[in-house]
Amino acid sequence: MNDLSPAGTRSDPIPADCAGLDFYAIDRSLRDLLAIYLPPATHAALTPHYASLGRIAGGRLDELARLADRHFPILHHRDRYGHDEDWIEYHPAYREMEQIAFGDFQFHAMAHRPGVLGQDAPLPAVAKYAFQYLFTQAEFGLMCPVSMTDTSIHLIRTFASPELQAYLLPKMLSADPASMWKGAQFMTERAGGSDVGAIETRATQDGDRWLLTGDKWFNSHADADIALTLARPEGAPAGTRGIALFALPRRRRDGTRNAYRVIRLKDKLGTKSMASGEIRLEGAEAYLIGPAGAGLKQMMEQVNRSRLSHGARAAGMMRRCVNEALAAARGRIAFGRAVIDFPLMRRQLLKLIVPAEQALSVTFATADALDRGAAQELRILTGLLKLRACRDNIAVATGAMEARGGSGYIEDYVTARLIRDAQVGLLWEGTSNINALDVIGRAVGKLDAQAALGAALRRRLDVSDALPERFRARLATAWDRAAALAVRTAKTGAEESARTAATALYNATSAILLAWEATRPGADARRALLARFVLEHRLSPRDPLAPEDAPWEGKATAMLLDPGARTLPEIIPLLA
Repeated sequence: MNDLSPAGTRSDPIPADCAGLDFYAIDRSLRDLLAIYLPPATHAALTPHYASLGRIAGGRLDELARLADRHFPILHHRDRYGHDEDWIEYHPAYREMEQIAFGDFQFHAMAHRPGVLGQDAPLPAVAKYAFQYLFTQAEFGLMCPVSMTDTSIHLIRTFASPELQAYLLPKMLSADPASMWKGAQFMTERAGGSDVGAIETRATQDGDRWLLTGDKWFNSHADADIALTLARPEGAPAGTRGIALFALPRRRRDGTRNAYRVIRLKDKLGTKSMASGEIRLEGAEAYLIGPAGAGLKQMMEQVNRSRLSHGARAAGMMRRCVNEALAAARGRIAFGRAVIDFPLMRRQLLKLIVPAEQALSVTFATADALDRGAAQELRILTGLLKLRACRDNIAVATGAMEARGGSGYIEDYVTARLIRDAQVGLLWEGTSNINALDVIGRAVGKLDAQAALGAALRRRLDVSDALPERFRARLATAWDRAAALAVRTAKTGAEESARTAATALYNATSAILLAWEATRPGADARRALLARFVLEHRLSPRDPLAPEDAPWEGKATAMLLDPGARTLPEIIPLLA
């Protein structure tokens, strides 16, 4: 839910959009969840910074993102003297956005060292992903380099030798644009996308150096200062067991350009502000990270954290979509009435609000699992979030466009860009199929991770005794059935059912989280109404030909579309 109200719209046949609004101030859900998940002292210390970013995201950052989306990066293969430099020219708007992300807020470093935003310790994951959620409501493309720098720091700190850490980490953790090194991940090849074991890049040891040769097919942030990449050392076995992880610098220690080329930039559907390209490695120097045969396992650490970031970004984009749809529906008059007053539009708006709120709740729960070191919960939640939030983001973005009508299809409005950018969430860090198979085949089938998640969800239900017992029992039963389906699918190897089973787990998880959040002190109790919508429409059998006869839905919809919060006594009658 949010506090976006009709008072903010103009008296104009074309309704205003959300440009210029404070994205933190209008987001009651975000404020509630920050109070639930962050320690009180951390919450108090960071609230002014969230408020600042909310104003920037709705104001200057939104302006810059519009400019950067229209002025694409340009690859220059040579400088004016004929030297092969492969430098990428960015619009000043993109550089200013980099300053906000890497300099002013230091997203890349906030979870790794003290001092960011005046804090005396690194920020918890919950705090970090909340910042990403706000930023992405204005700009999605730049969050890829931000996330890859953040996760690369984690991998280097976890697996690299002390000597390599001492060389790379000070540069990567810097907030000085003149000296900092931004990160990337160069993994995809023509022969090996999802099938990482098929990669063809070779690594040859030359004394104390490693030289990489091969082609990397899809590399976002193509001119990164340091990229983590996979290659197969000479003589290593085939498949994933022979893959090693390397850190590939843009420039050698002596300052000379490393031996790889940016062949061309990708002409992408979305994320146009950020440069993605094809890389040819021509004996490029690289640093081995950890044991030579552990490359894929190490890289999956980065992939899984990137999946969590993708979930936070999808949640942020969906929030922007919901806000845009509400602004259009409240500000447009048709047939003598505000569009939001028409029952069918109200129903369609709920189809945007519910998945947006689900994604926000699961994002916070996943980040909290990371903070608590709850490895089994994190293992399954990450894949569920990446799978479902990124898929829901596409439908929500399309719904926001439709709410505005023909204007929503025009690049003057943010909805067209939101639709384009949403698509990449299905591709980066694994397609929907890959994430579903990871959840069911590995997290459930091999690790029994659903048991740990189920126990955590039951603990939340146990402390939600302010809710009606029957409602809590229905939520518990929905989880039990979803978990049983996932286990059965894993045991039988019914790959074709993996997405259905994973989606059921996500919906049951989010319903319980939403219900629990509604009972927390000071929180908006309407989150329990969202839990019931998930329960009724995504976890219960329905006859598609039966007449609609659910009086509670009309009352619940009216409450959810009203800007004001509600208390538990007000909503409990609608949970029967």
